[in-house]
Amino acid sequence: MALASRRIRQGQADYWPGFVDAMATLLLVIIFLLSIFMLAQFYLSQAITGKDTVLDNMRAQISQLTDLLALEQSRTADLESTLAGLSASLADAEEERTRLARLLADAQSGGEENQALRTQLTEQEQLTAEAQAQVELFNQQLAALRQQLASLEAALEAAEAKDKDSQAQIADLGRRLNSALAQKVQELARARSEFFGRLRTALGDRDDIQIVGDRFVFQSEVFFESGSADLNPAGQTELDKMATAIREIAGDVPDDINWVLRIDGHSDSQPISTPEFPSNWHLSAGRAISVVRYLTAQGVPPNRLLAAGFGEFQPLAAGATAEDLRRNRRIEFKLTER
Repeated sequence: MALASRRIRQGQADYWPGFVDAMATLLLVIIFLLSIFMLAQFYLSQAITGKDTVLDNMRAQISQLTDLLALEQSRTADLESTLAGLSASLADAEEERTRLARLLADAQSGGEENQALRTQLTEQEQLTAEAQAQVELFNQQLAALRQQLASLEAALEAAEAKDKDSQAQIADLGRRLNSALAQKVQELARARSEFFGRLRTALGDRDDIQIVGDRFVFQSEVFFESGSADLNPAGQTELDKMATAIREIAGDVPDDINWVLRIDGHSDSQPISTPEFPSNWHLSAGRAISVVRYLTAQGVPPNRLLAAGFGEFQPLAAGATAEDLRRNRRIEFKLTER
């Protein structure tokens, strides 16, 4: 019956497999790009976190310098106001001294009056000298404060320049990281495409092998008998082909791409409870481990293999028909990054 069905298919153009391959490839690209985008965001956030801490510390220093600058500017304004008052007092004292000197010059012949004027003039000269000394002291303090203000302004400008430089470095780091990730994406995409191509060639056109998204999907019956995790001879033959393709692609993938081949075991929704497999999880995980152990025995590097069991919780078909259950019993191979 199967032979007749194949002859019928050979006698007419069947576009459905090509359509399925195209949609699967498109879905693969979308899922892969989303994965790479999330990975890029993770690495970028890790790289920027350290820079953000440095920037926060620098901004705290800039805030402290700004507060000190404002305080010094306030002190300078107070000193300038005091200096202005002293200057006004000094000017008044100078005017009074001039007036007394004029009176003294006019009173050349007055005895006691002349002496009183001389006394007032002497006292006024003393007050003027004290005022000048105070003015000189305030001038020195004002000069020192202006020097401190200049130093604070220079430190503030240097901190702001350093902050801008750090932000520029972060932006450049982001660009370089995105470029590096894009390159890794291309390299992994090429490796995955080549791997899928070699597996297609090695496995041939089989109804019990499908490509779903970025995974090769084998029905469990290809490798195992019902309720068993022991590989049958036919399954070992298929795994020999896969092992050859994996060994070949392993030598072509760049060393800096940390790739793994993940083997996922899936069961149907029919419960199992045996001494060896108390649940479907145990059965699906046991089958994935059996595949990994066999591939390792065929020379595949064990650090490039990963086994996972999903039980019945990731079905391809939601129904409970015999065909749905058969589709959900499967082994999946996915080439990905660790």
